[in-house]
Amino acid sequence: MPRLLRRYHGAGDLHFITSSCYQRQPLLGTARRRDLFLKILEQVRRRYRFVIVGYVVMPEHFHLLISEPQRGTPSTVMQAVKLGLARRVLAERKRQRTSGQRELWEGGPEHIWQARFYDFNIWTEHKRMEKLRYMHNNPVKRGLVLQPEEWRWSSFRSYVYGETGLVRINHRDVLKMRLQARVA
Repeated sequence: MPRLLRRYHGAGDLHFITSSCYQRQPLLGTARRRDLFLKILEQVRRRYRFVIVGYVVMPEHFHLLISEPQRGTPSTVMQAVKLGLARRVLAERKRQRTSGQRELWEGGPEHIWQARFYDFNIWTEHKRMEKLRYMHNNPVKRGLVLQPEEWRWSSFRSYVYGETGLVRINHRDVLKMRLQARVA
């Protein structure tokens, strides 16, 4: 880890996380890949026991707003999510290469993710709402849809319509809250 990078966890903060595909390529550019990403995210959520407050999956990056996990750290969670998708995508590419589609995949990237991720601690309700709005409007801003509810790969529909998707939003029964005594 670079010397100047500091990740803060253990205080019960929310974490706004951003991660990009390798060289900002649209490796999450299909509905099938985005659905796979969300399935893996839900598996990791259950395994590491954390709350997903919000998310958006874009063609070349994703944003998450999560609680601290009960098992591991936000870095552990990110490693599990990214590795889970990378293994499946690369295995799929290998199968396609051996099934006679070699010419379609020659020279393709062997990496799925940029090596790092961006983590911003959220301490206030104002920042939480700001980050949720940012995530939910990202597909609109990028011109992928006209309205946030049209993008299936975000938590927007869960908030507005109460829909349950591939990922459980604000599912707190897995969380054992650790309250810190505040010194006056």
